[in-house]
Amino acid sequence: MQLHGCSATLSQQSHRHCIVQDASFFHQFRPASFSSYFQSSTRREMTFPRLSVIVRSQSSSDPMELDISLSPRVNSVKPSKTVAITDQATSLVQAGVPVIRLAAGEPDFDTPSVIAEAGINAIREGHTRYTPNAGTLELRTAICRKLKEENGISYSPDQILVSNGAKQSILQAVLAVCSPGDEVVIPAPYWVSYPEMARLADATPVIVNTQVSNNFLLDPKHLESKLSEKSRLLILCSPSNPTGSVYPKELLEEIAAIVARHPRLLVLSDEIYEHIIYSPAKHTSFASLPGMWERTLTVNGFSKAFAMTGWRLGYIAGPKHFVAACGKIQSQSTSGASSISQKAAVAALGMGKAGGEAVATMVKAFRERRDFLIRGFSELDGVKISDPQGAFYLFLDFSSYYGSEAEGFGVINGSESLCRYLLDKAQVALVPGDAFGDDSCIRISYAESLSTLEQAMENIRNAILQLKIPVSV
Repeated sequence: MQLHGCSATLSQQSHRHCIVQDASFFHQFRPASFSSYFQSSTRREMTFPRLSVIVRSQSSSDPMELDISLSPRVNSVKPSKTVAITDQATSLVQAGVPVIRLAAGEPDFDTPSVIAEAGINAIREGHTRYTPNAGTLELRTAICRKLKEENGISYSPDQILVSNGAKQSILQAVLAVCSPGDEVVIPAPYWVSYPEMARLADATPVIVNTQVSNNFLLDPKHLESKLSEKSRLLILCSPSNPTGSVYPKELLEEIAAIVARHPRLLVLSDEIYEHIIYSPAKHTSFASLPGMWERTLTVNGFSKAFAMTGWRLGYIAGPKHFVAACGKIQSQSTSGASSISQKAAVAALGMGKAGGEAVATMVKAFRERRDFLIRGFSELDGVKISDPQGAFYLFLDFSSYYGSEAEGFGVINGSESLCRYLLDKAQVALVPGDAFGDDSCIRISYAESLSTLEQAMENIRNAILQLKIPVSV
């Protein structure tokens, strides 16, 4: 086996498998098309335990052996399919293929000018040095004020940790509280990274399925049946990625009553979409419920509501014991977040309740886009639609089309093949539901302009009308 001028010999112990990963090597064989990526993704995401892989160098006069095997922990983790699909779709567009990209969860709006100006001024005024690991006192104080006034939960600055995005905050929380053998309870459909973060912590993800007929909301009785003495963390996301579901306060109170009966169980409340919510739905922070402050790690950030995805800034709030543990991890990995982004975030929190008029304008546009897509998909036979009350995603059940055959394509046998079909026939990039734990659905992001969505809807409709719903015998 040749690997960039090296000959590799594989020494394999019994009952073990191997995987050789070299970025430049795989780059040569990167799929040429988006659909070929789909076809190869299952093979590339298989899990392998450790194997000693020895490479003999031919670039030196003295032969040298090098073990290039990877950690079993890394091999157990799947790459993010949403990131991979978005990157592949972007590559196609850059190559001249007119793909409509509805895979990424990234607002199409520019960062509000008051925030951008604060970032520019931070550079001009010399705020370009390291900040404290936990974040500037100015920003953490502003976050405390926001959480008190908007969410009804009280924290002091030493109970806040600012990180390089909410994603980092979540990972650090999982690593800080979970031990090998612990279980992380995750309602499905779920954000793609939750189960993989549990695996990185040597914990076991326990999936609790929900139903489109119930707007993908967690059934408290089903939740309770999944809990045990191993249950360490319950992850809730409201408004939800990928479903757009919003948990009403009454349902959260039922869940809180169940959580209270399990002494080891903590809750990670992912509230990154809290401001992107459609009346009459209202957001409730889990930590505000009676008896839940001590158990809850609240994660939020600036990427979604403030259109600050590239600024990379999020935070976690919780009891000092847990937040300090997250800070310890951060101090040995990335250290503090960008000083410039933190100055911009202070300006964002100063725009008024829920982001003020600028965010309200974006939310109004998201709602218009949501309503347009719901009307369009309601006209297609066999498509089941939940009632998304927040975020900017539709999670649509297309399973009635599974088993149908498309001329020149083949059989549609799941969410992945349906997304490949829609890419080939409609030139629209979507994310298959199996990435979120529900193969019956596909996710559509409507964080794009209405005119773009109108074209995408027309393309998807024309492609779907070429399929016939299989008749059950």
